[in-house]
Amino acid sequence: MFLGHPQRLYSARPYFTEKKFPLFFRLVLQFSPSYFILPYMHNFLKGRLLFVRLLLLTAALILLSIGVLTIYSVGHPAESSPANQNSDLANKWQKQVQYAAVGILAFIAVNLINYRRLGTFSYWLYTLMLFLLGVVLLGTFIDLPFIPLINGVHRWIRIHPSLPRIQPSEFCKLAYILALAWYLRYRSNYRNFKALIGPFALTLLPMILILLEPDLGTVLLMMPILFTMVFVAGAKVKHLLIIILLAILVSPLLYWQMDHYQRIRISSVLLQNKAVQEKAKEYPVLGRILVGGKFTEKQWKIDWGWHLIRSKYAVASGRAQGYGFQKGPFIKYNFLKHRHNDFIFAVIAHQWGFWGCLGILALYVIIIVCGLEIAANNTDPFGRLLALGIVAMFAVEVIVNVGMTIGLMPITGLTLPLVSYGGSSLLVSMIAIGLLNNVGRSRPFTVAAKAFKQQY
Repeated sequence: MFLGHPQRLYSARPYFTEKKFPLFFRLVLQFSPSYFILPYMHNFLKGRLLFVRLLLLTAALILLSIGVLTIYSVGHPAESSPANQNSDLANKWQKQVQYAAVGILAFIAVNLINYRRLGTFSYWLYTLMLFLLGVVLLGTFIDLPFIPLINGVHRWIRIHPSLPRIQPSEFCKLAYILALAWYLRYRSNYRNFKALIGPFALTLLPMILILLEPDLGTVLLMMPILFTMVFVAGAKVKHLLIIILLAILVSPLLYWQMDHYQRIRISSVLLQNKAVQEKAKEYPVLGRILVGGKFTEKQWKIDWGWHLIRSKYAVASGRAQGYGFQKGPFIKYNFLKHRHNDFIFAVIAHQWGFWGCLGILALYVIIIVCGLEIAANNTDPFGRLLALGIVAMFAVEVIVNVGMTIGLMPITGLTLPLVSYGGSSLLVSMIAIGLLNNVGRSRPFTVAAKAFKQQY
């Protein structure tokens, strides 16, 4: 149901145009922007779970603001130094504000149509994302002007030089969740192992295309989403455990199929341990497995573990209260690359310390709990699965990003949602928040038994 229909919009206006209000007030109101904005706000605010949805939106906007302020602090340290003269970072916060404005508009746009309508063409969105991923992959073999090479990989589509780049793998996450939720709705045959072939096929197609870009972070994100949604849909735990066991058994083969830098990122988690480093130096075979050659501590510090070591230093140096806004050596000097996107959590810990990190994580917990509350209070199987898929997406992104920052997870390039710099990532996160709001405000859904039997 399109909530922006003129008749529906007009229904919210008579109260403000009644004759009991002065004529001047009525004329000013009717010709002001608020005359058109108020009905949309009315449509947004009405519905169920208002407190939960407002809490969800508030937490998202606070995280959005923290991200902009952190990106600003990175580009504008309180103490100037020749080492921090980086014009690229100085203007990043302005672009992030623009991305945030577009994200808020996307949040509003998603709420102008009932989420159930999105399900009817979710497969088309999914197919479109597969096509765009194929175009990006084609750019790795053919020199295409609209597929730029950035940091040695092809992940983006540039429509016009004056417009932001689009990263299809980011939008594919939401298209995949919509398609999978639509596929799993109302089905009750996931109690057998063969029925899992369909959901896994939907997952493996984009995973292979994204892995070939390569984009390991997004690939790692999709399997937890799949397992969460099929488990809620009714899959047996023992079947899921069998699949996990098979994945563990074939992981050594997949490890050797990865690029060298990807294997280094995975092995770096182990090489933080001094005992593992000593064993790698003592046994050349182990060294070749972990780093592809002879392991040396010097090479570890200046190359393989460079980002990981400095990220942990940035986090640890913040201690309990941090250095403060725009302060600290990791703000003043360019010690840590990508500190405005991939490693932005390390910068937050550096400036605001342990308590600041707890505050950030508490905001994500609020979003996740609100998402779970929305899913629990929705009787529509599609809406429930959609909400749980989005919650799983946010949870995994936060766990992986924070984990890689402190050395518990491999460095994958997965951004911190709503905080890290990036147009595609921020837009997708705000659309996801909008979908949660859309699901939360909708009326409970009931399926008649007769209609259910006819359709399934």
